[in-house]
Amino acid sequence: MGTVYFEDLAVGERIGSLDKGRMTTAHIMRWSAAVENWHRIHYDWRFATEHDKLPDVLINGSWKQHVLVQLVKDSLGDGGWLWKIRFRYKRMDIAGDSIRAGAEVLERQEIDGLGFVTVRVALTNQNDEISTAGFAIGVVPLRDGPPVPYPFVARPAYDAVRMPEDD
Repeated sequence: MGTVYFEDLAVGERIGSLDKGRMTTAHIMRWSAAVENWHRIHYDWRFATEHDKLPDVLINGSWKQHVLVQLVKDSLGDGGWLWKIRFRYKRMDIAGDSIRAGAEVLERQEIDGLGFVTVRVALTNQNDEISTAGFAIGVVPLRDGPPVPYPFVARPAYDAVRMPEDD
């Protein structure tokens, strides 16, 4: 992707999007197997719909978390660092839903020669309903500044960067 610089990011700008497409039961089962989540609501339609009274098998919450992390990490470029992320599940996503992720810059702060960017993140379905929403804080280099250290280690000065309360 290349380097994303602090000066290139503007408040109100959409900095990233991912379109994961329509999630099938095969997608859901593969993720369940990969993370060893064997709860039947993720693969057993009869159990999910009859026993738990759900509309269909559910897309895993951990997969939705992964998509948000991927979204922000990719949006910050090769030299950026996802520092913090917080989100809330607002509705269920089920087999057959098409999942899209997006991020928008809310705030920018320069501290100790690094650029801190607060973004709003959200997952939506094919009906543009938000199923998961929250915020993330990323760190990117200034155009004429040093690279973001790897690994990124928080300093007391960074406490000035706060996560928004409402999503």
